[in-house]
Amino acid sequence: MSRTKRITLGIAAGALALGAGLGVTSMATAAETPTPSLSATSSAGSTAPADGQGHHGHKGDRGQLAAELATKLGVDQAKVTEALQAFRDANKPTTPPAEGTKPDRTAMETALAKSLAEKLGIEESKVTTALQEIHAAEQAERAAALKTRLDKAVTDGKLSQAEADAVTKAVQNGVISGH
Repeated sequence: MSRTKRITLGIAAGALALGAGLGVTSMATAAETPTPSLSATSSAGSTAPADGQGHHGHKGDRGQLAAELATKLGVDQAKVTEALQAFRDANKPTTPPAEGTKPDRTAMETALAKSLAEKLGIEESKVTTALQEIHAAEQAERAAALKTRLDKAVTDGKLSQAEADAVTKAVQNGVISGH
């Protein structure tokens, strides 16, 4: 086998191993909170929970999204929590999605922003902006955490820098999940 093929296979194996480990963590978290989540942009590949407890867990705090939205929108957190719960209840799927299908994140995000705006008496554009800001901050936190884990794996000799770079690229391109 040529050296190039061995290197390519090594990188792919490292990326798959790391992806599998990250995937198991994501699946375990998702199993705890099966509620659909929303992304700030449909192409981002990661999501922001609709109800404060999506598969990213909002830092493990069910009320974190409500607290962040309340702060950004200048509204009482209890009202935001109530509005999020109403949206969640109204949009709870009656059956699990078919294997290999995903909900339309853009439509769900638009519906969430509209619902919150109506229930809170705030302009929809303000709600959308707040959700996007929260999502961007979470995305930055996940990227920093992944970089830290990959840097440690390289330092510990578990991955080469090329393998870590390949994983980073795979996450950035939505090939594997980075949480």
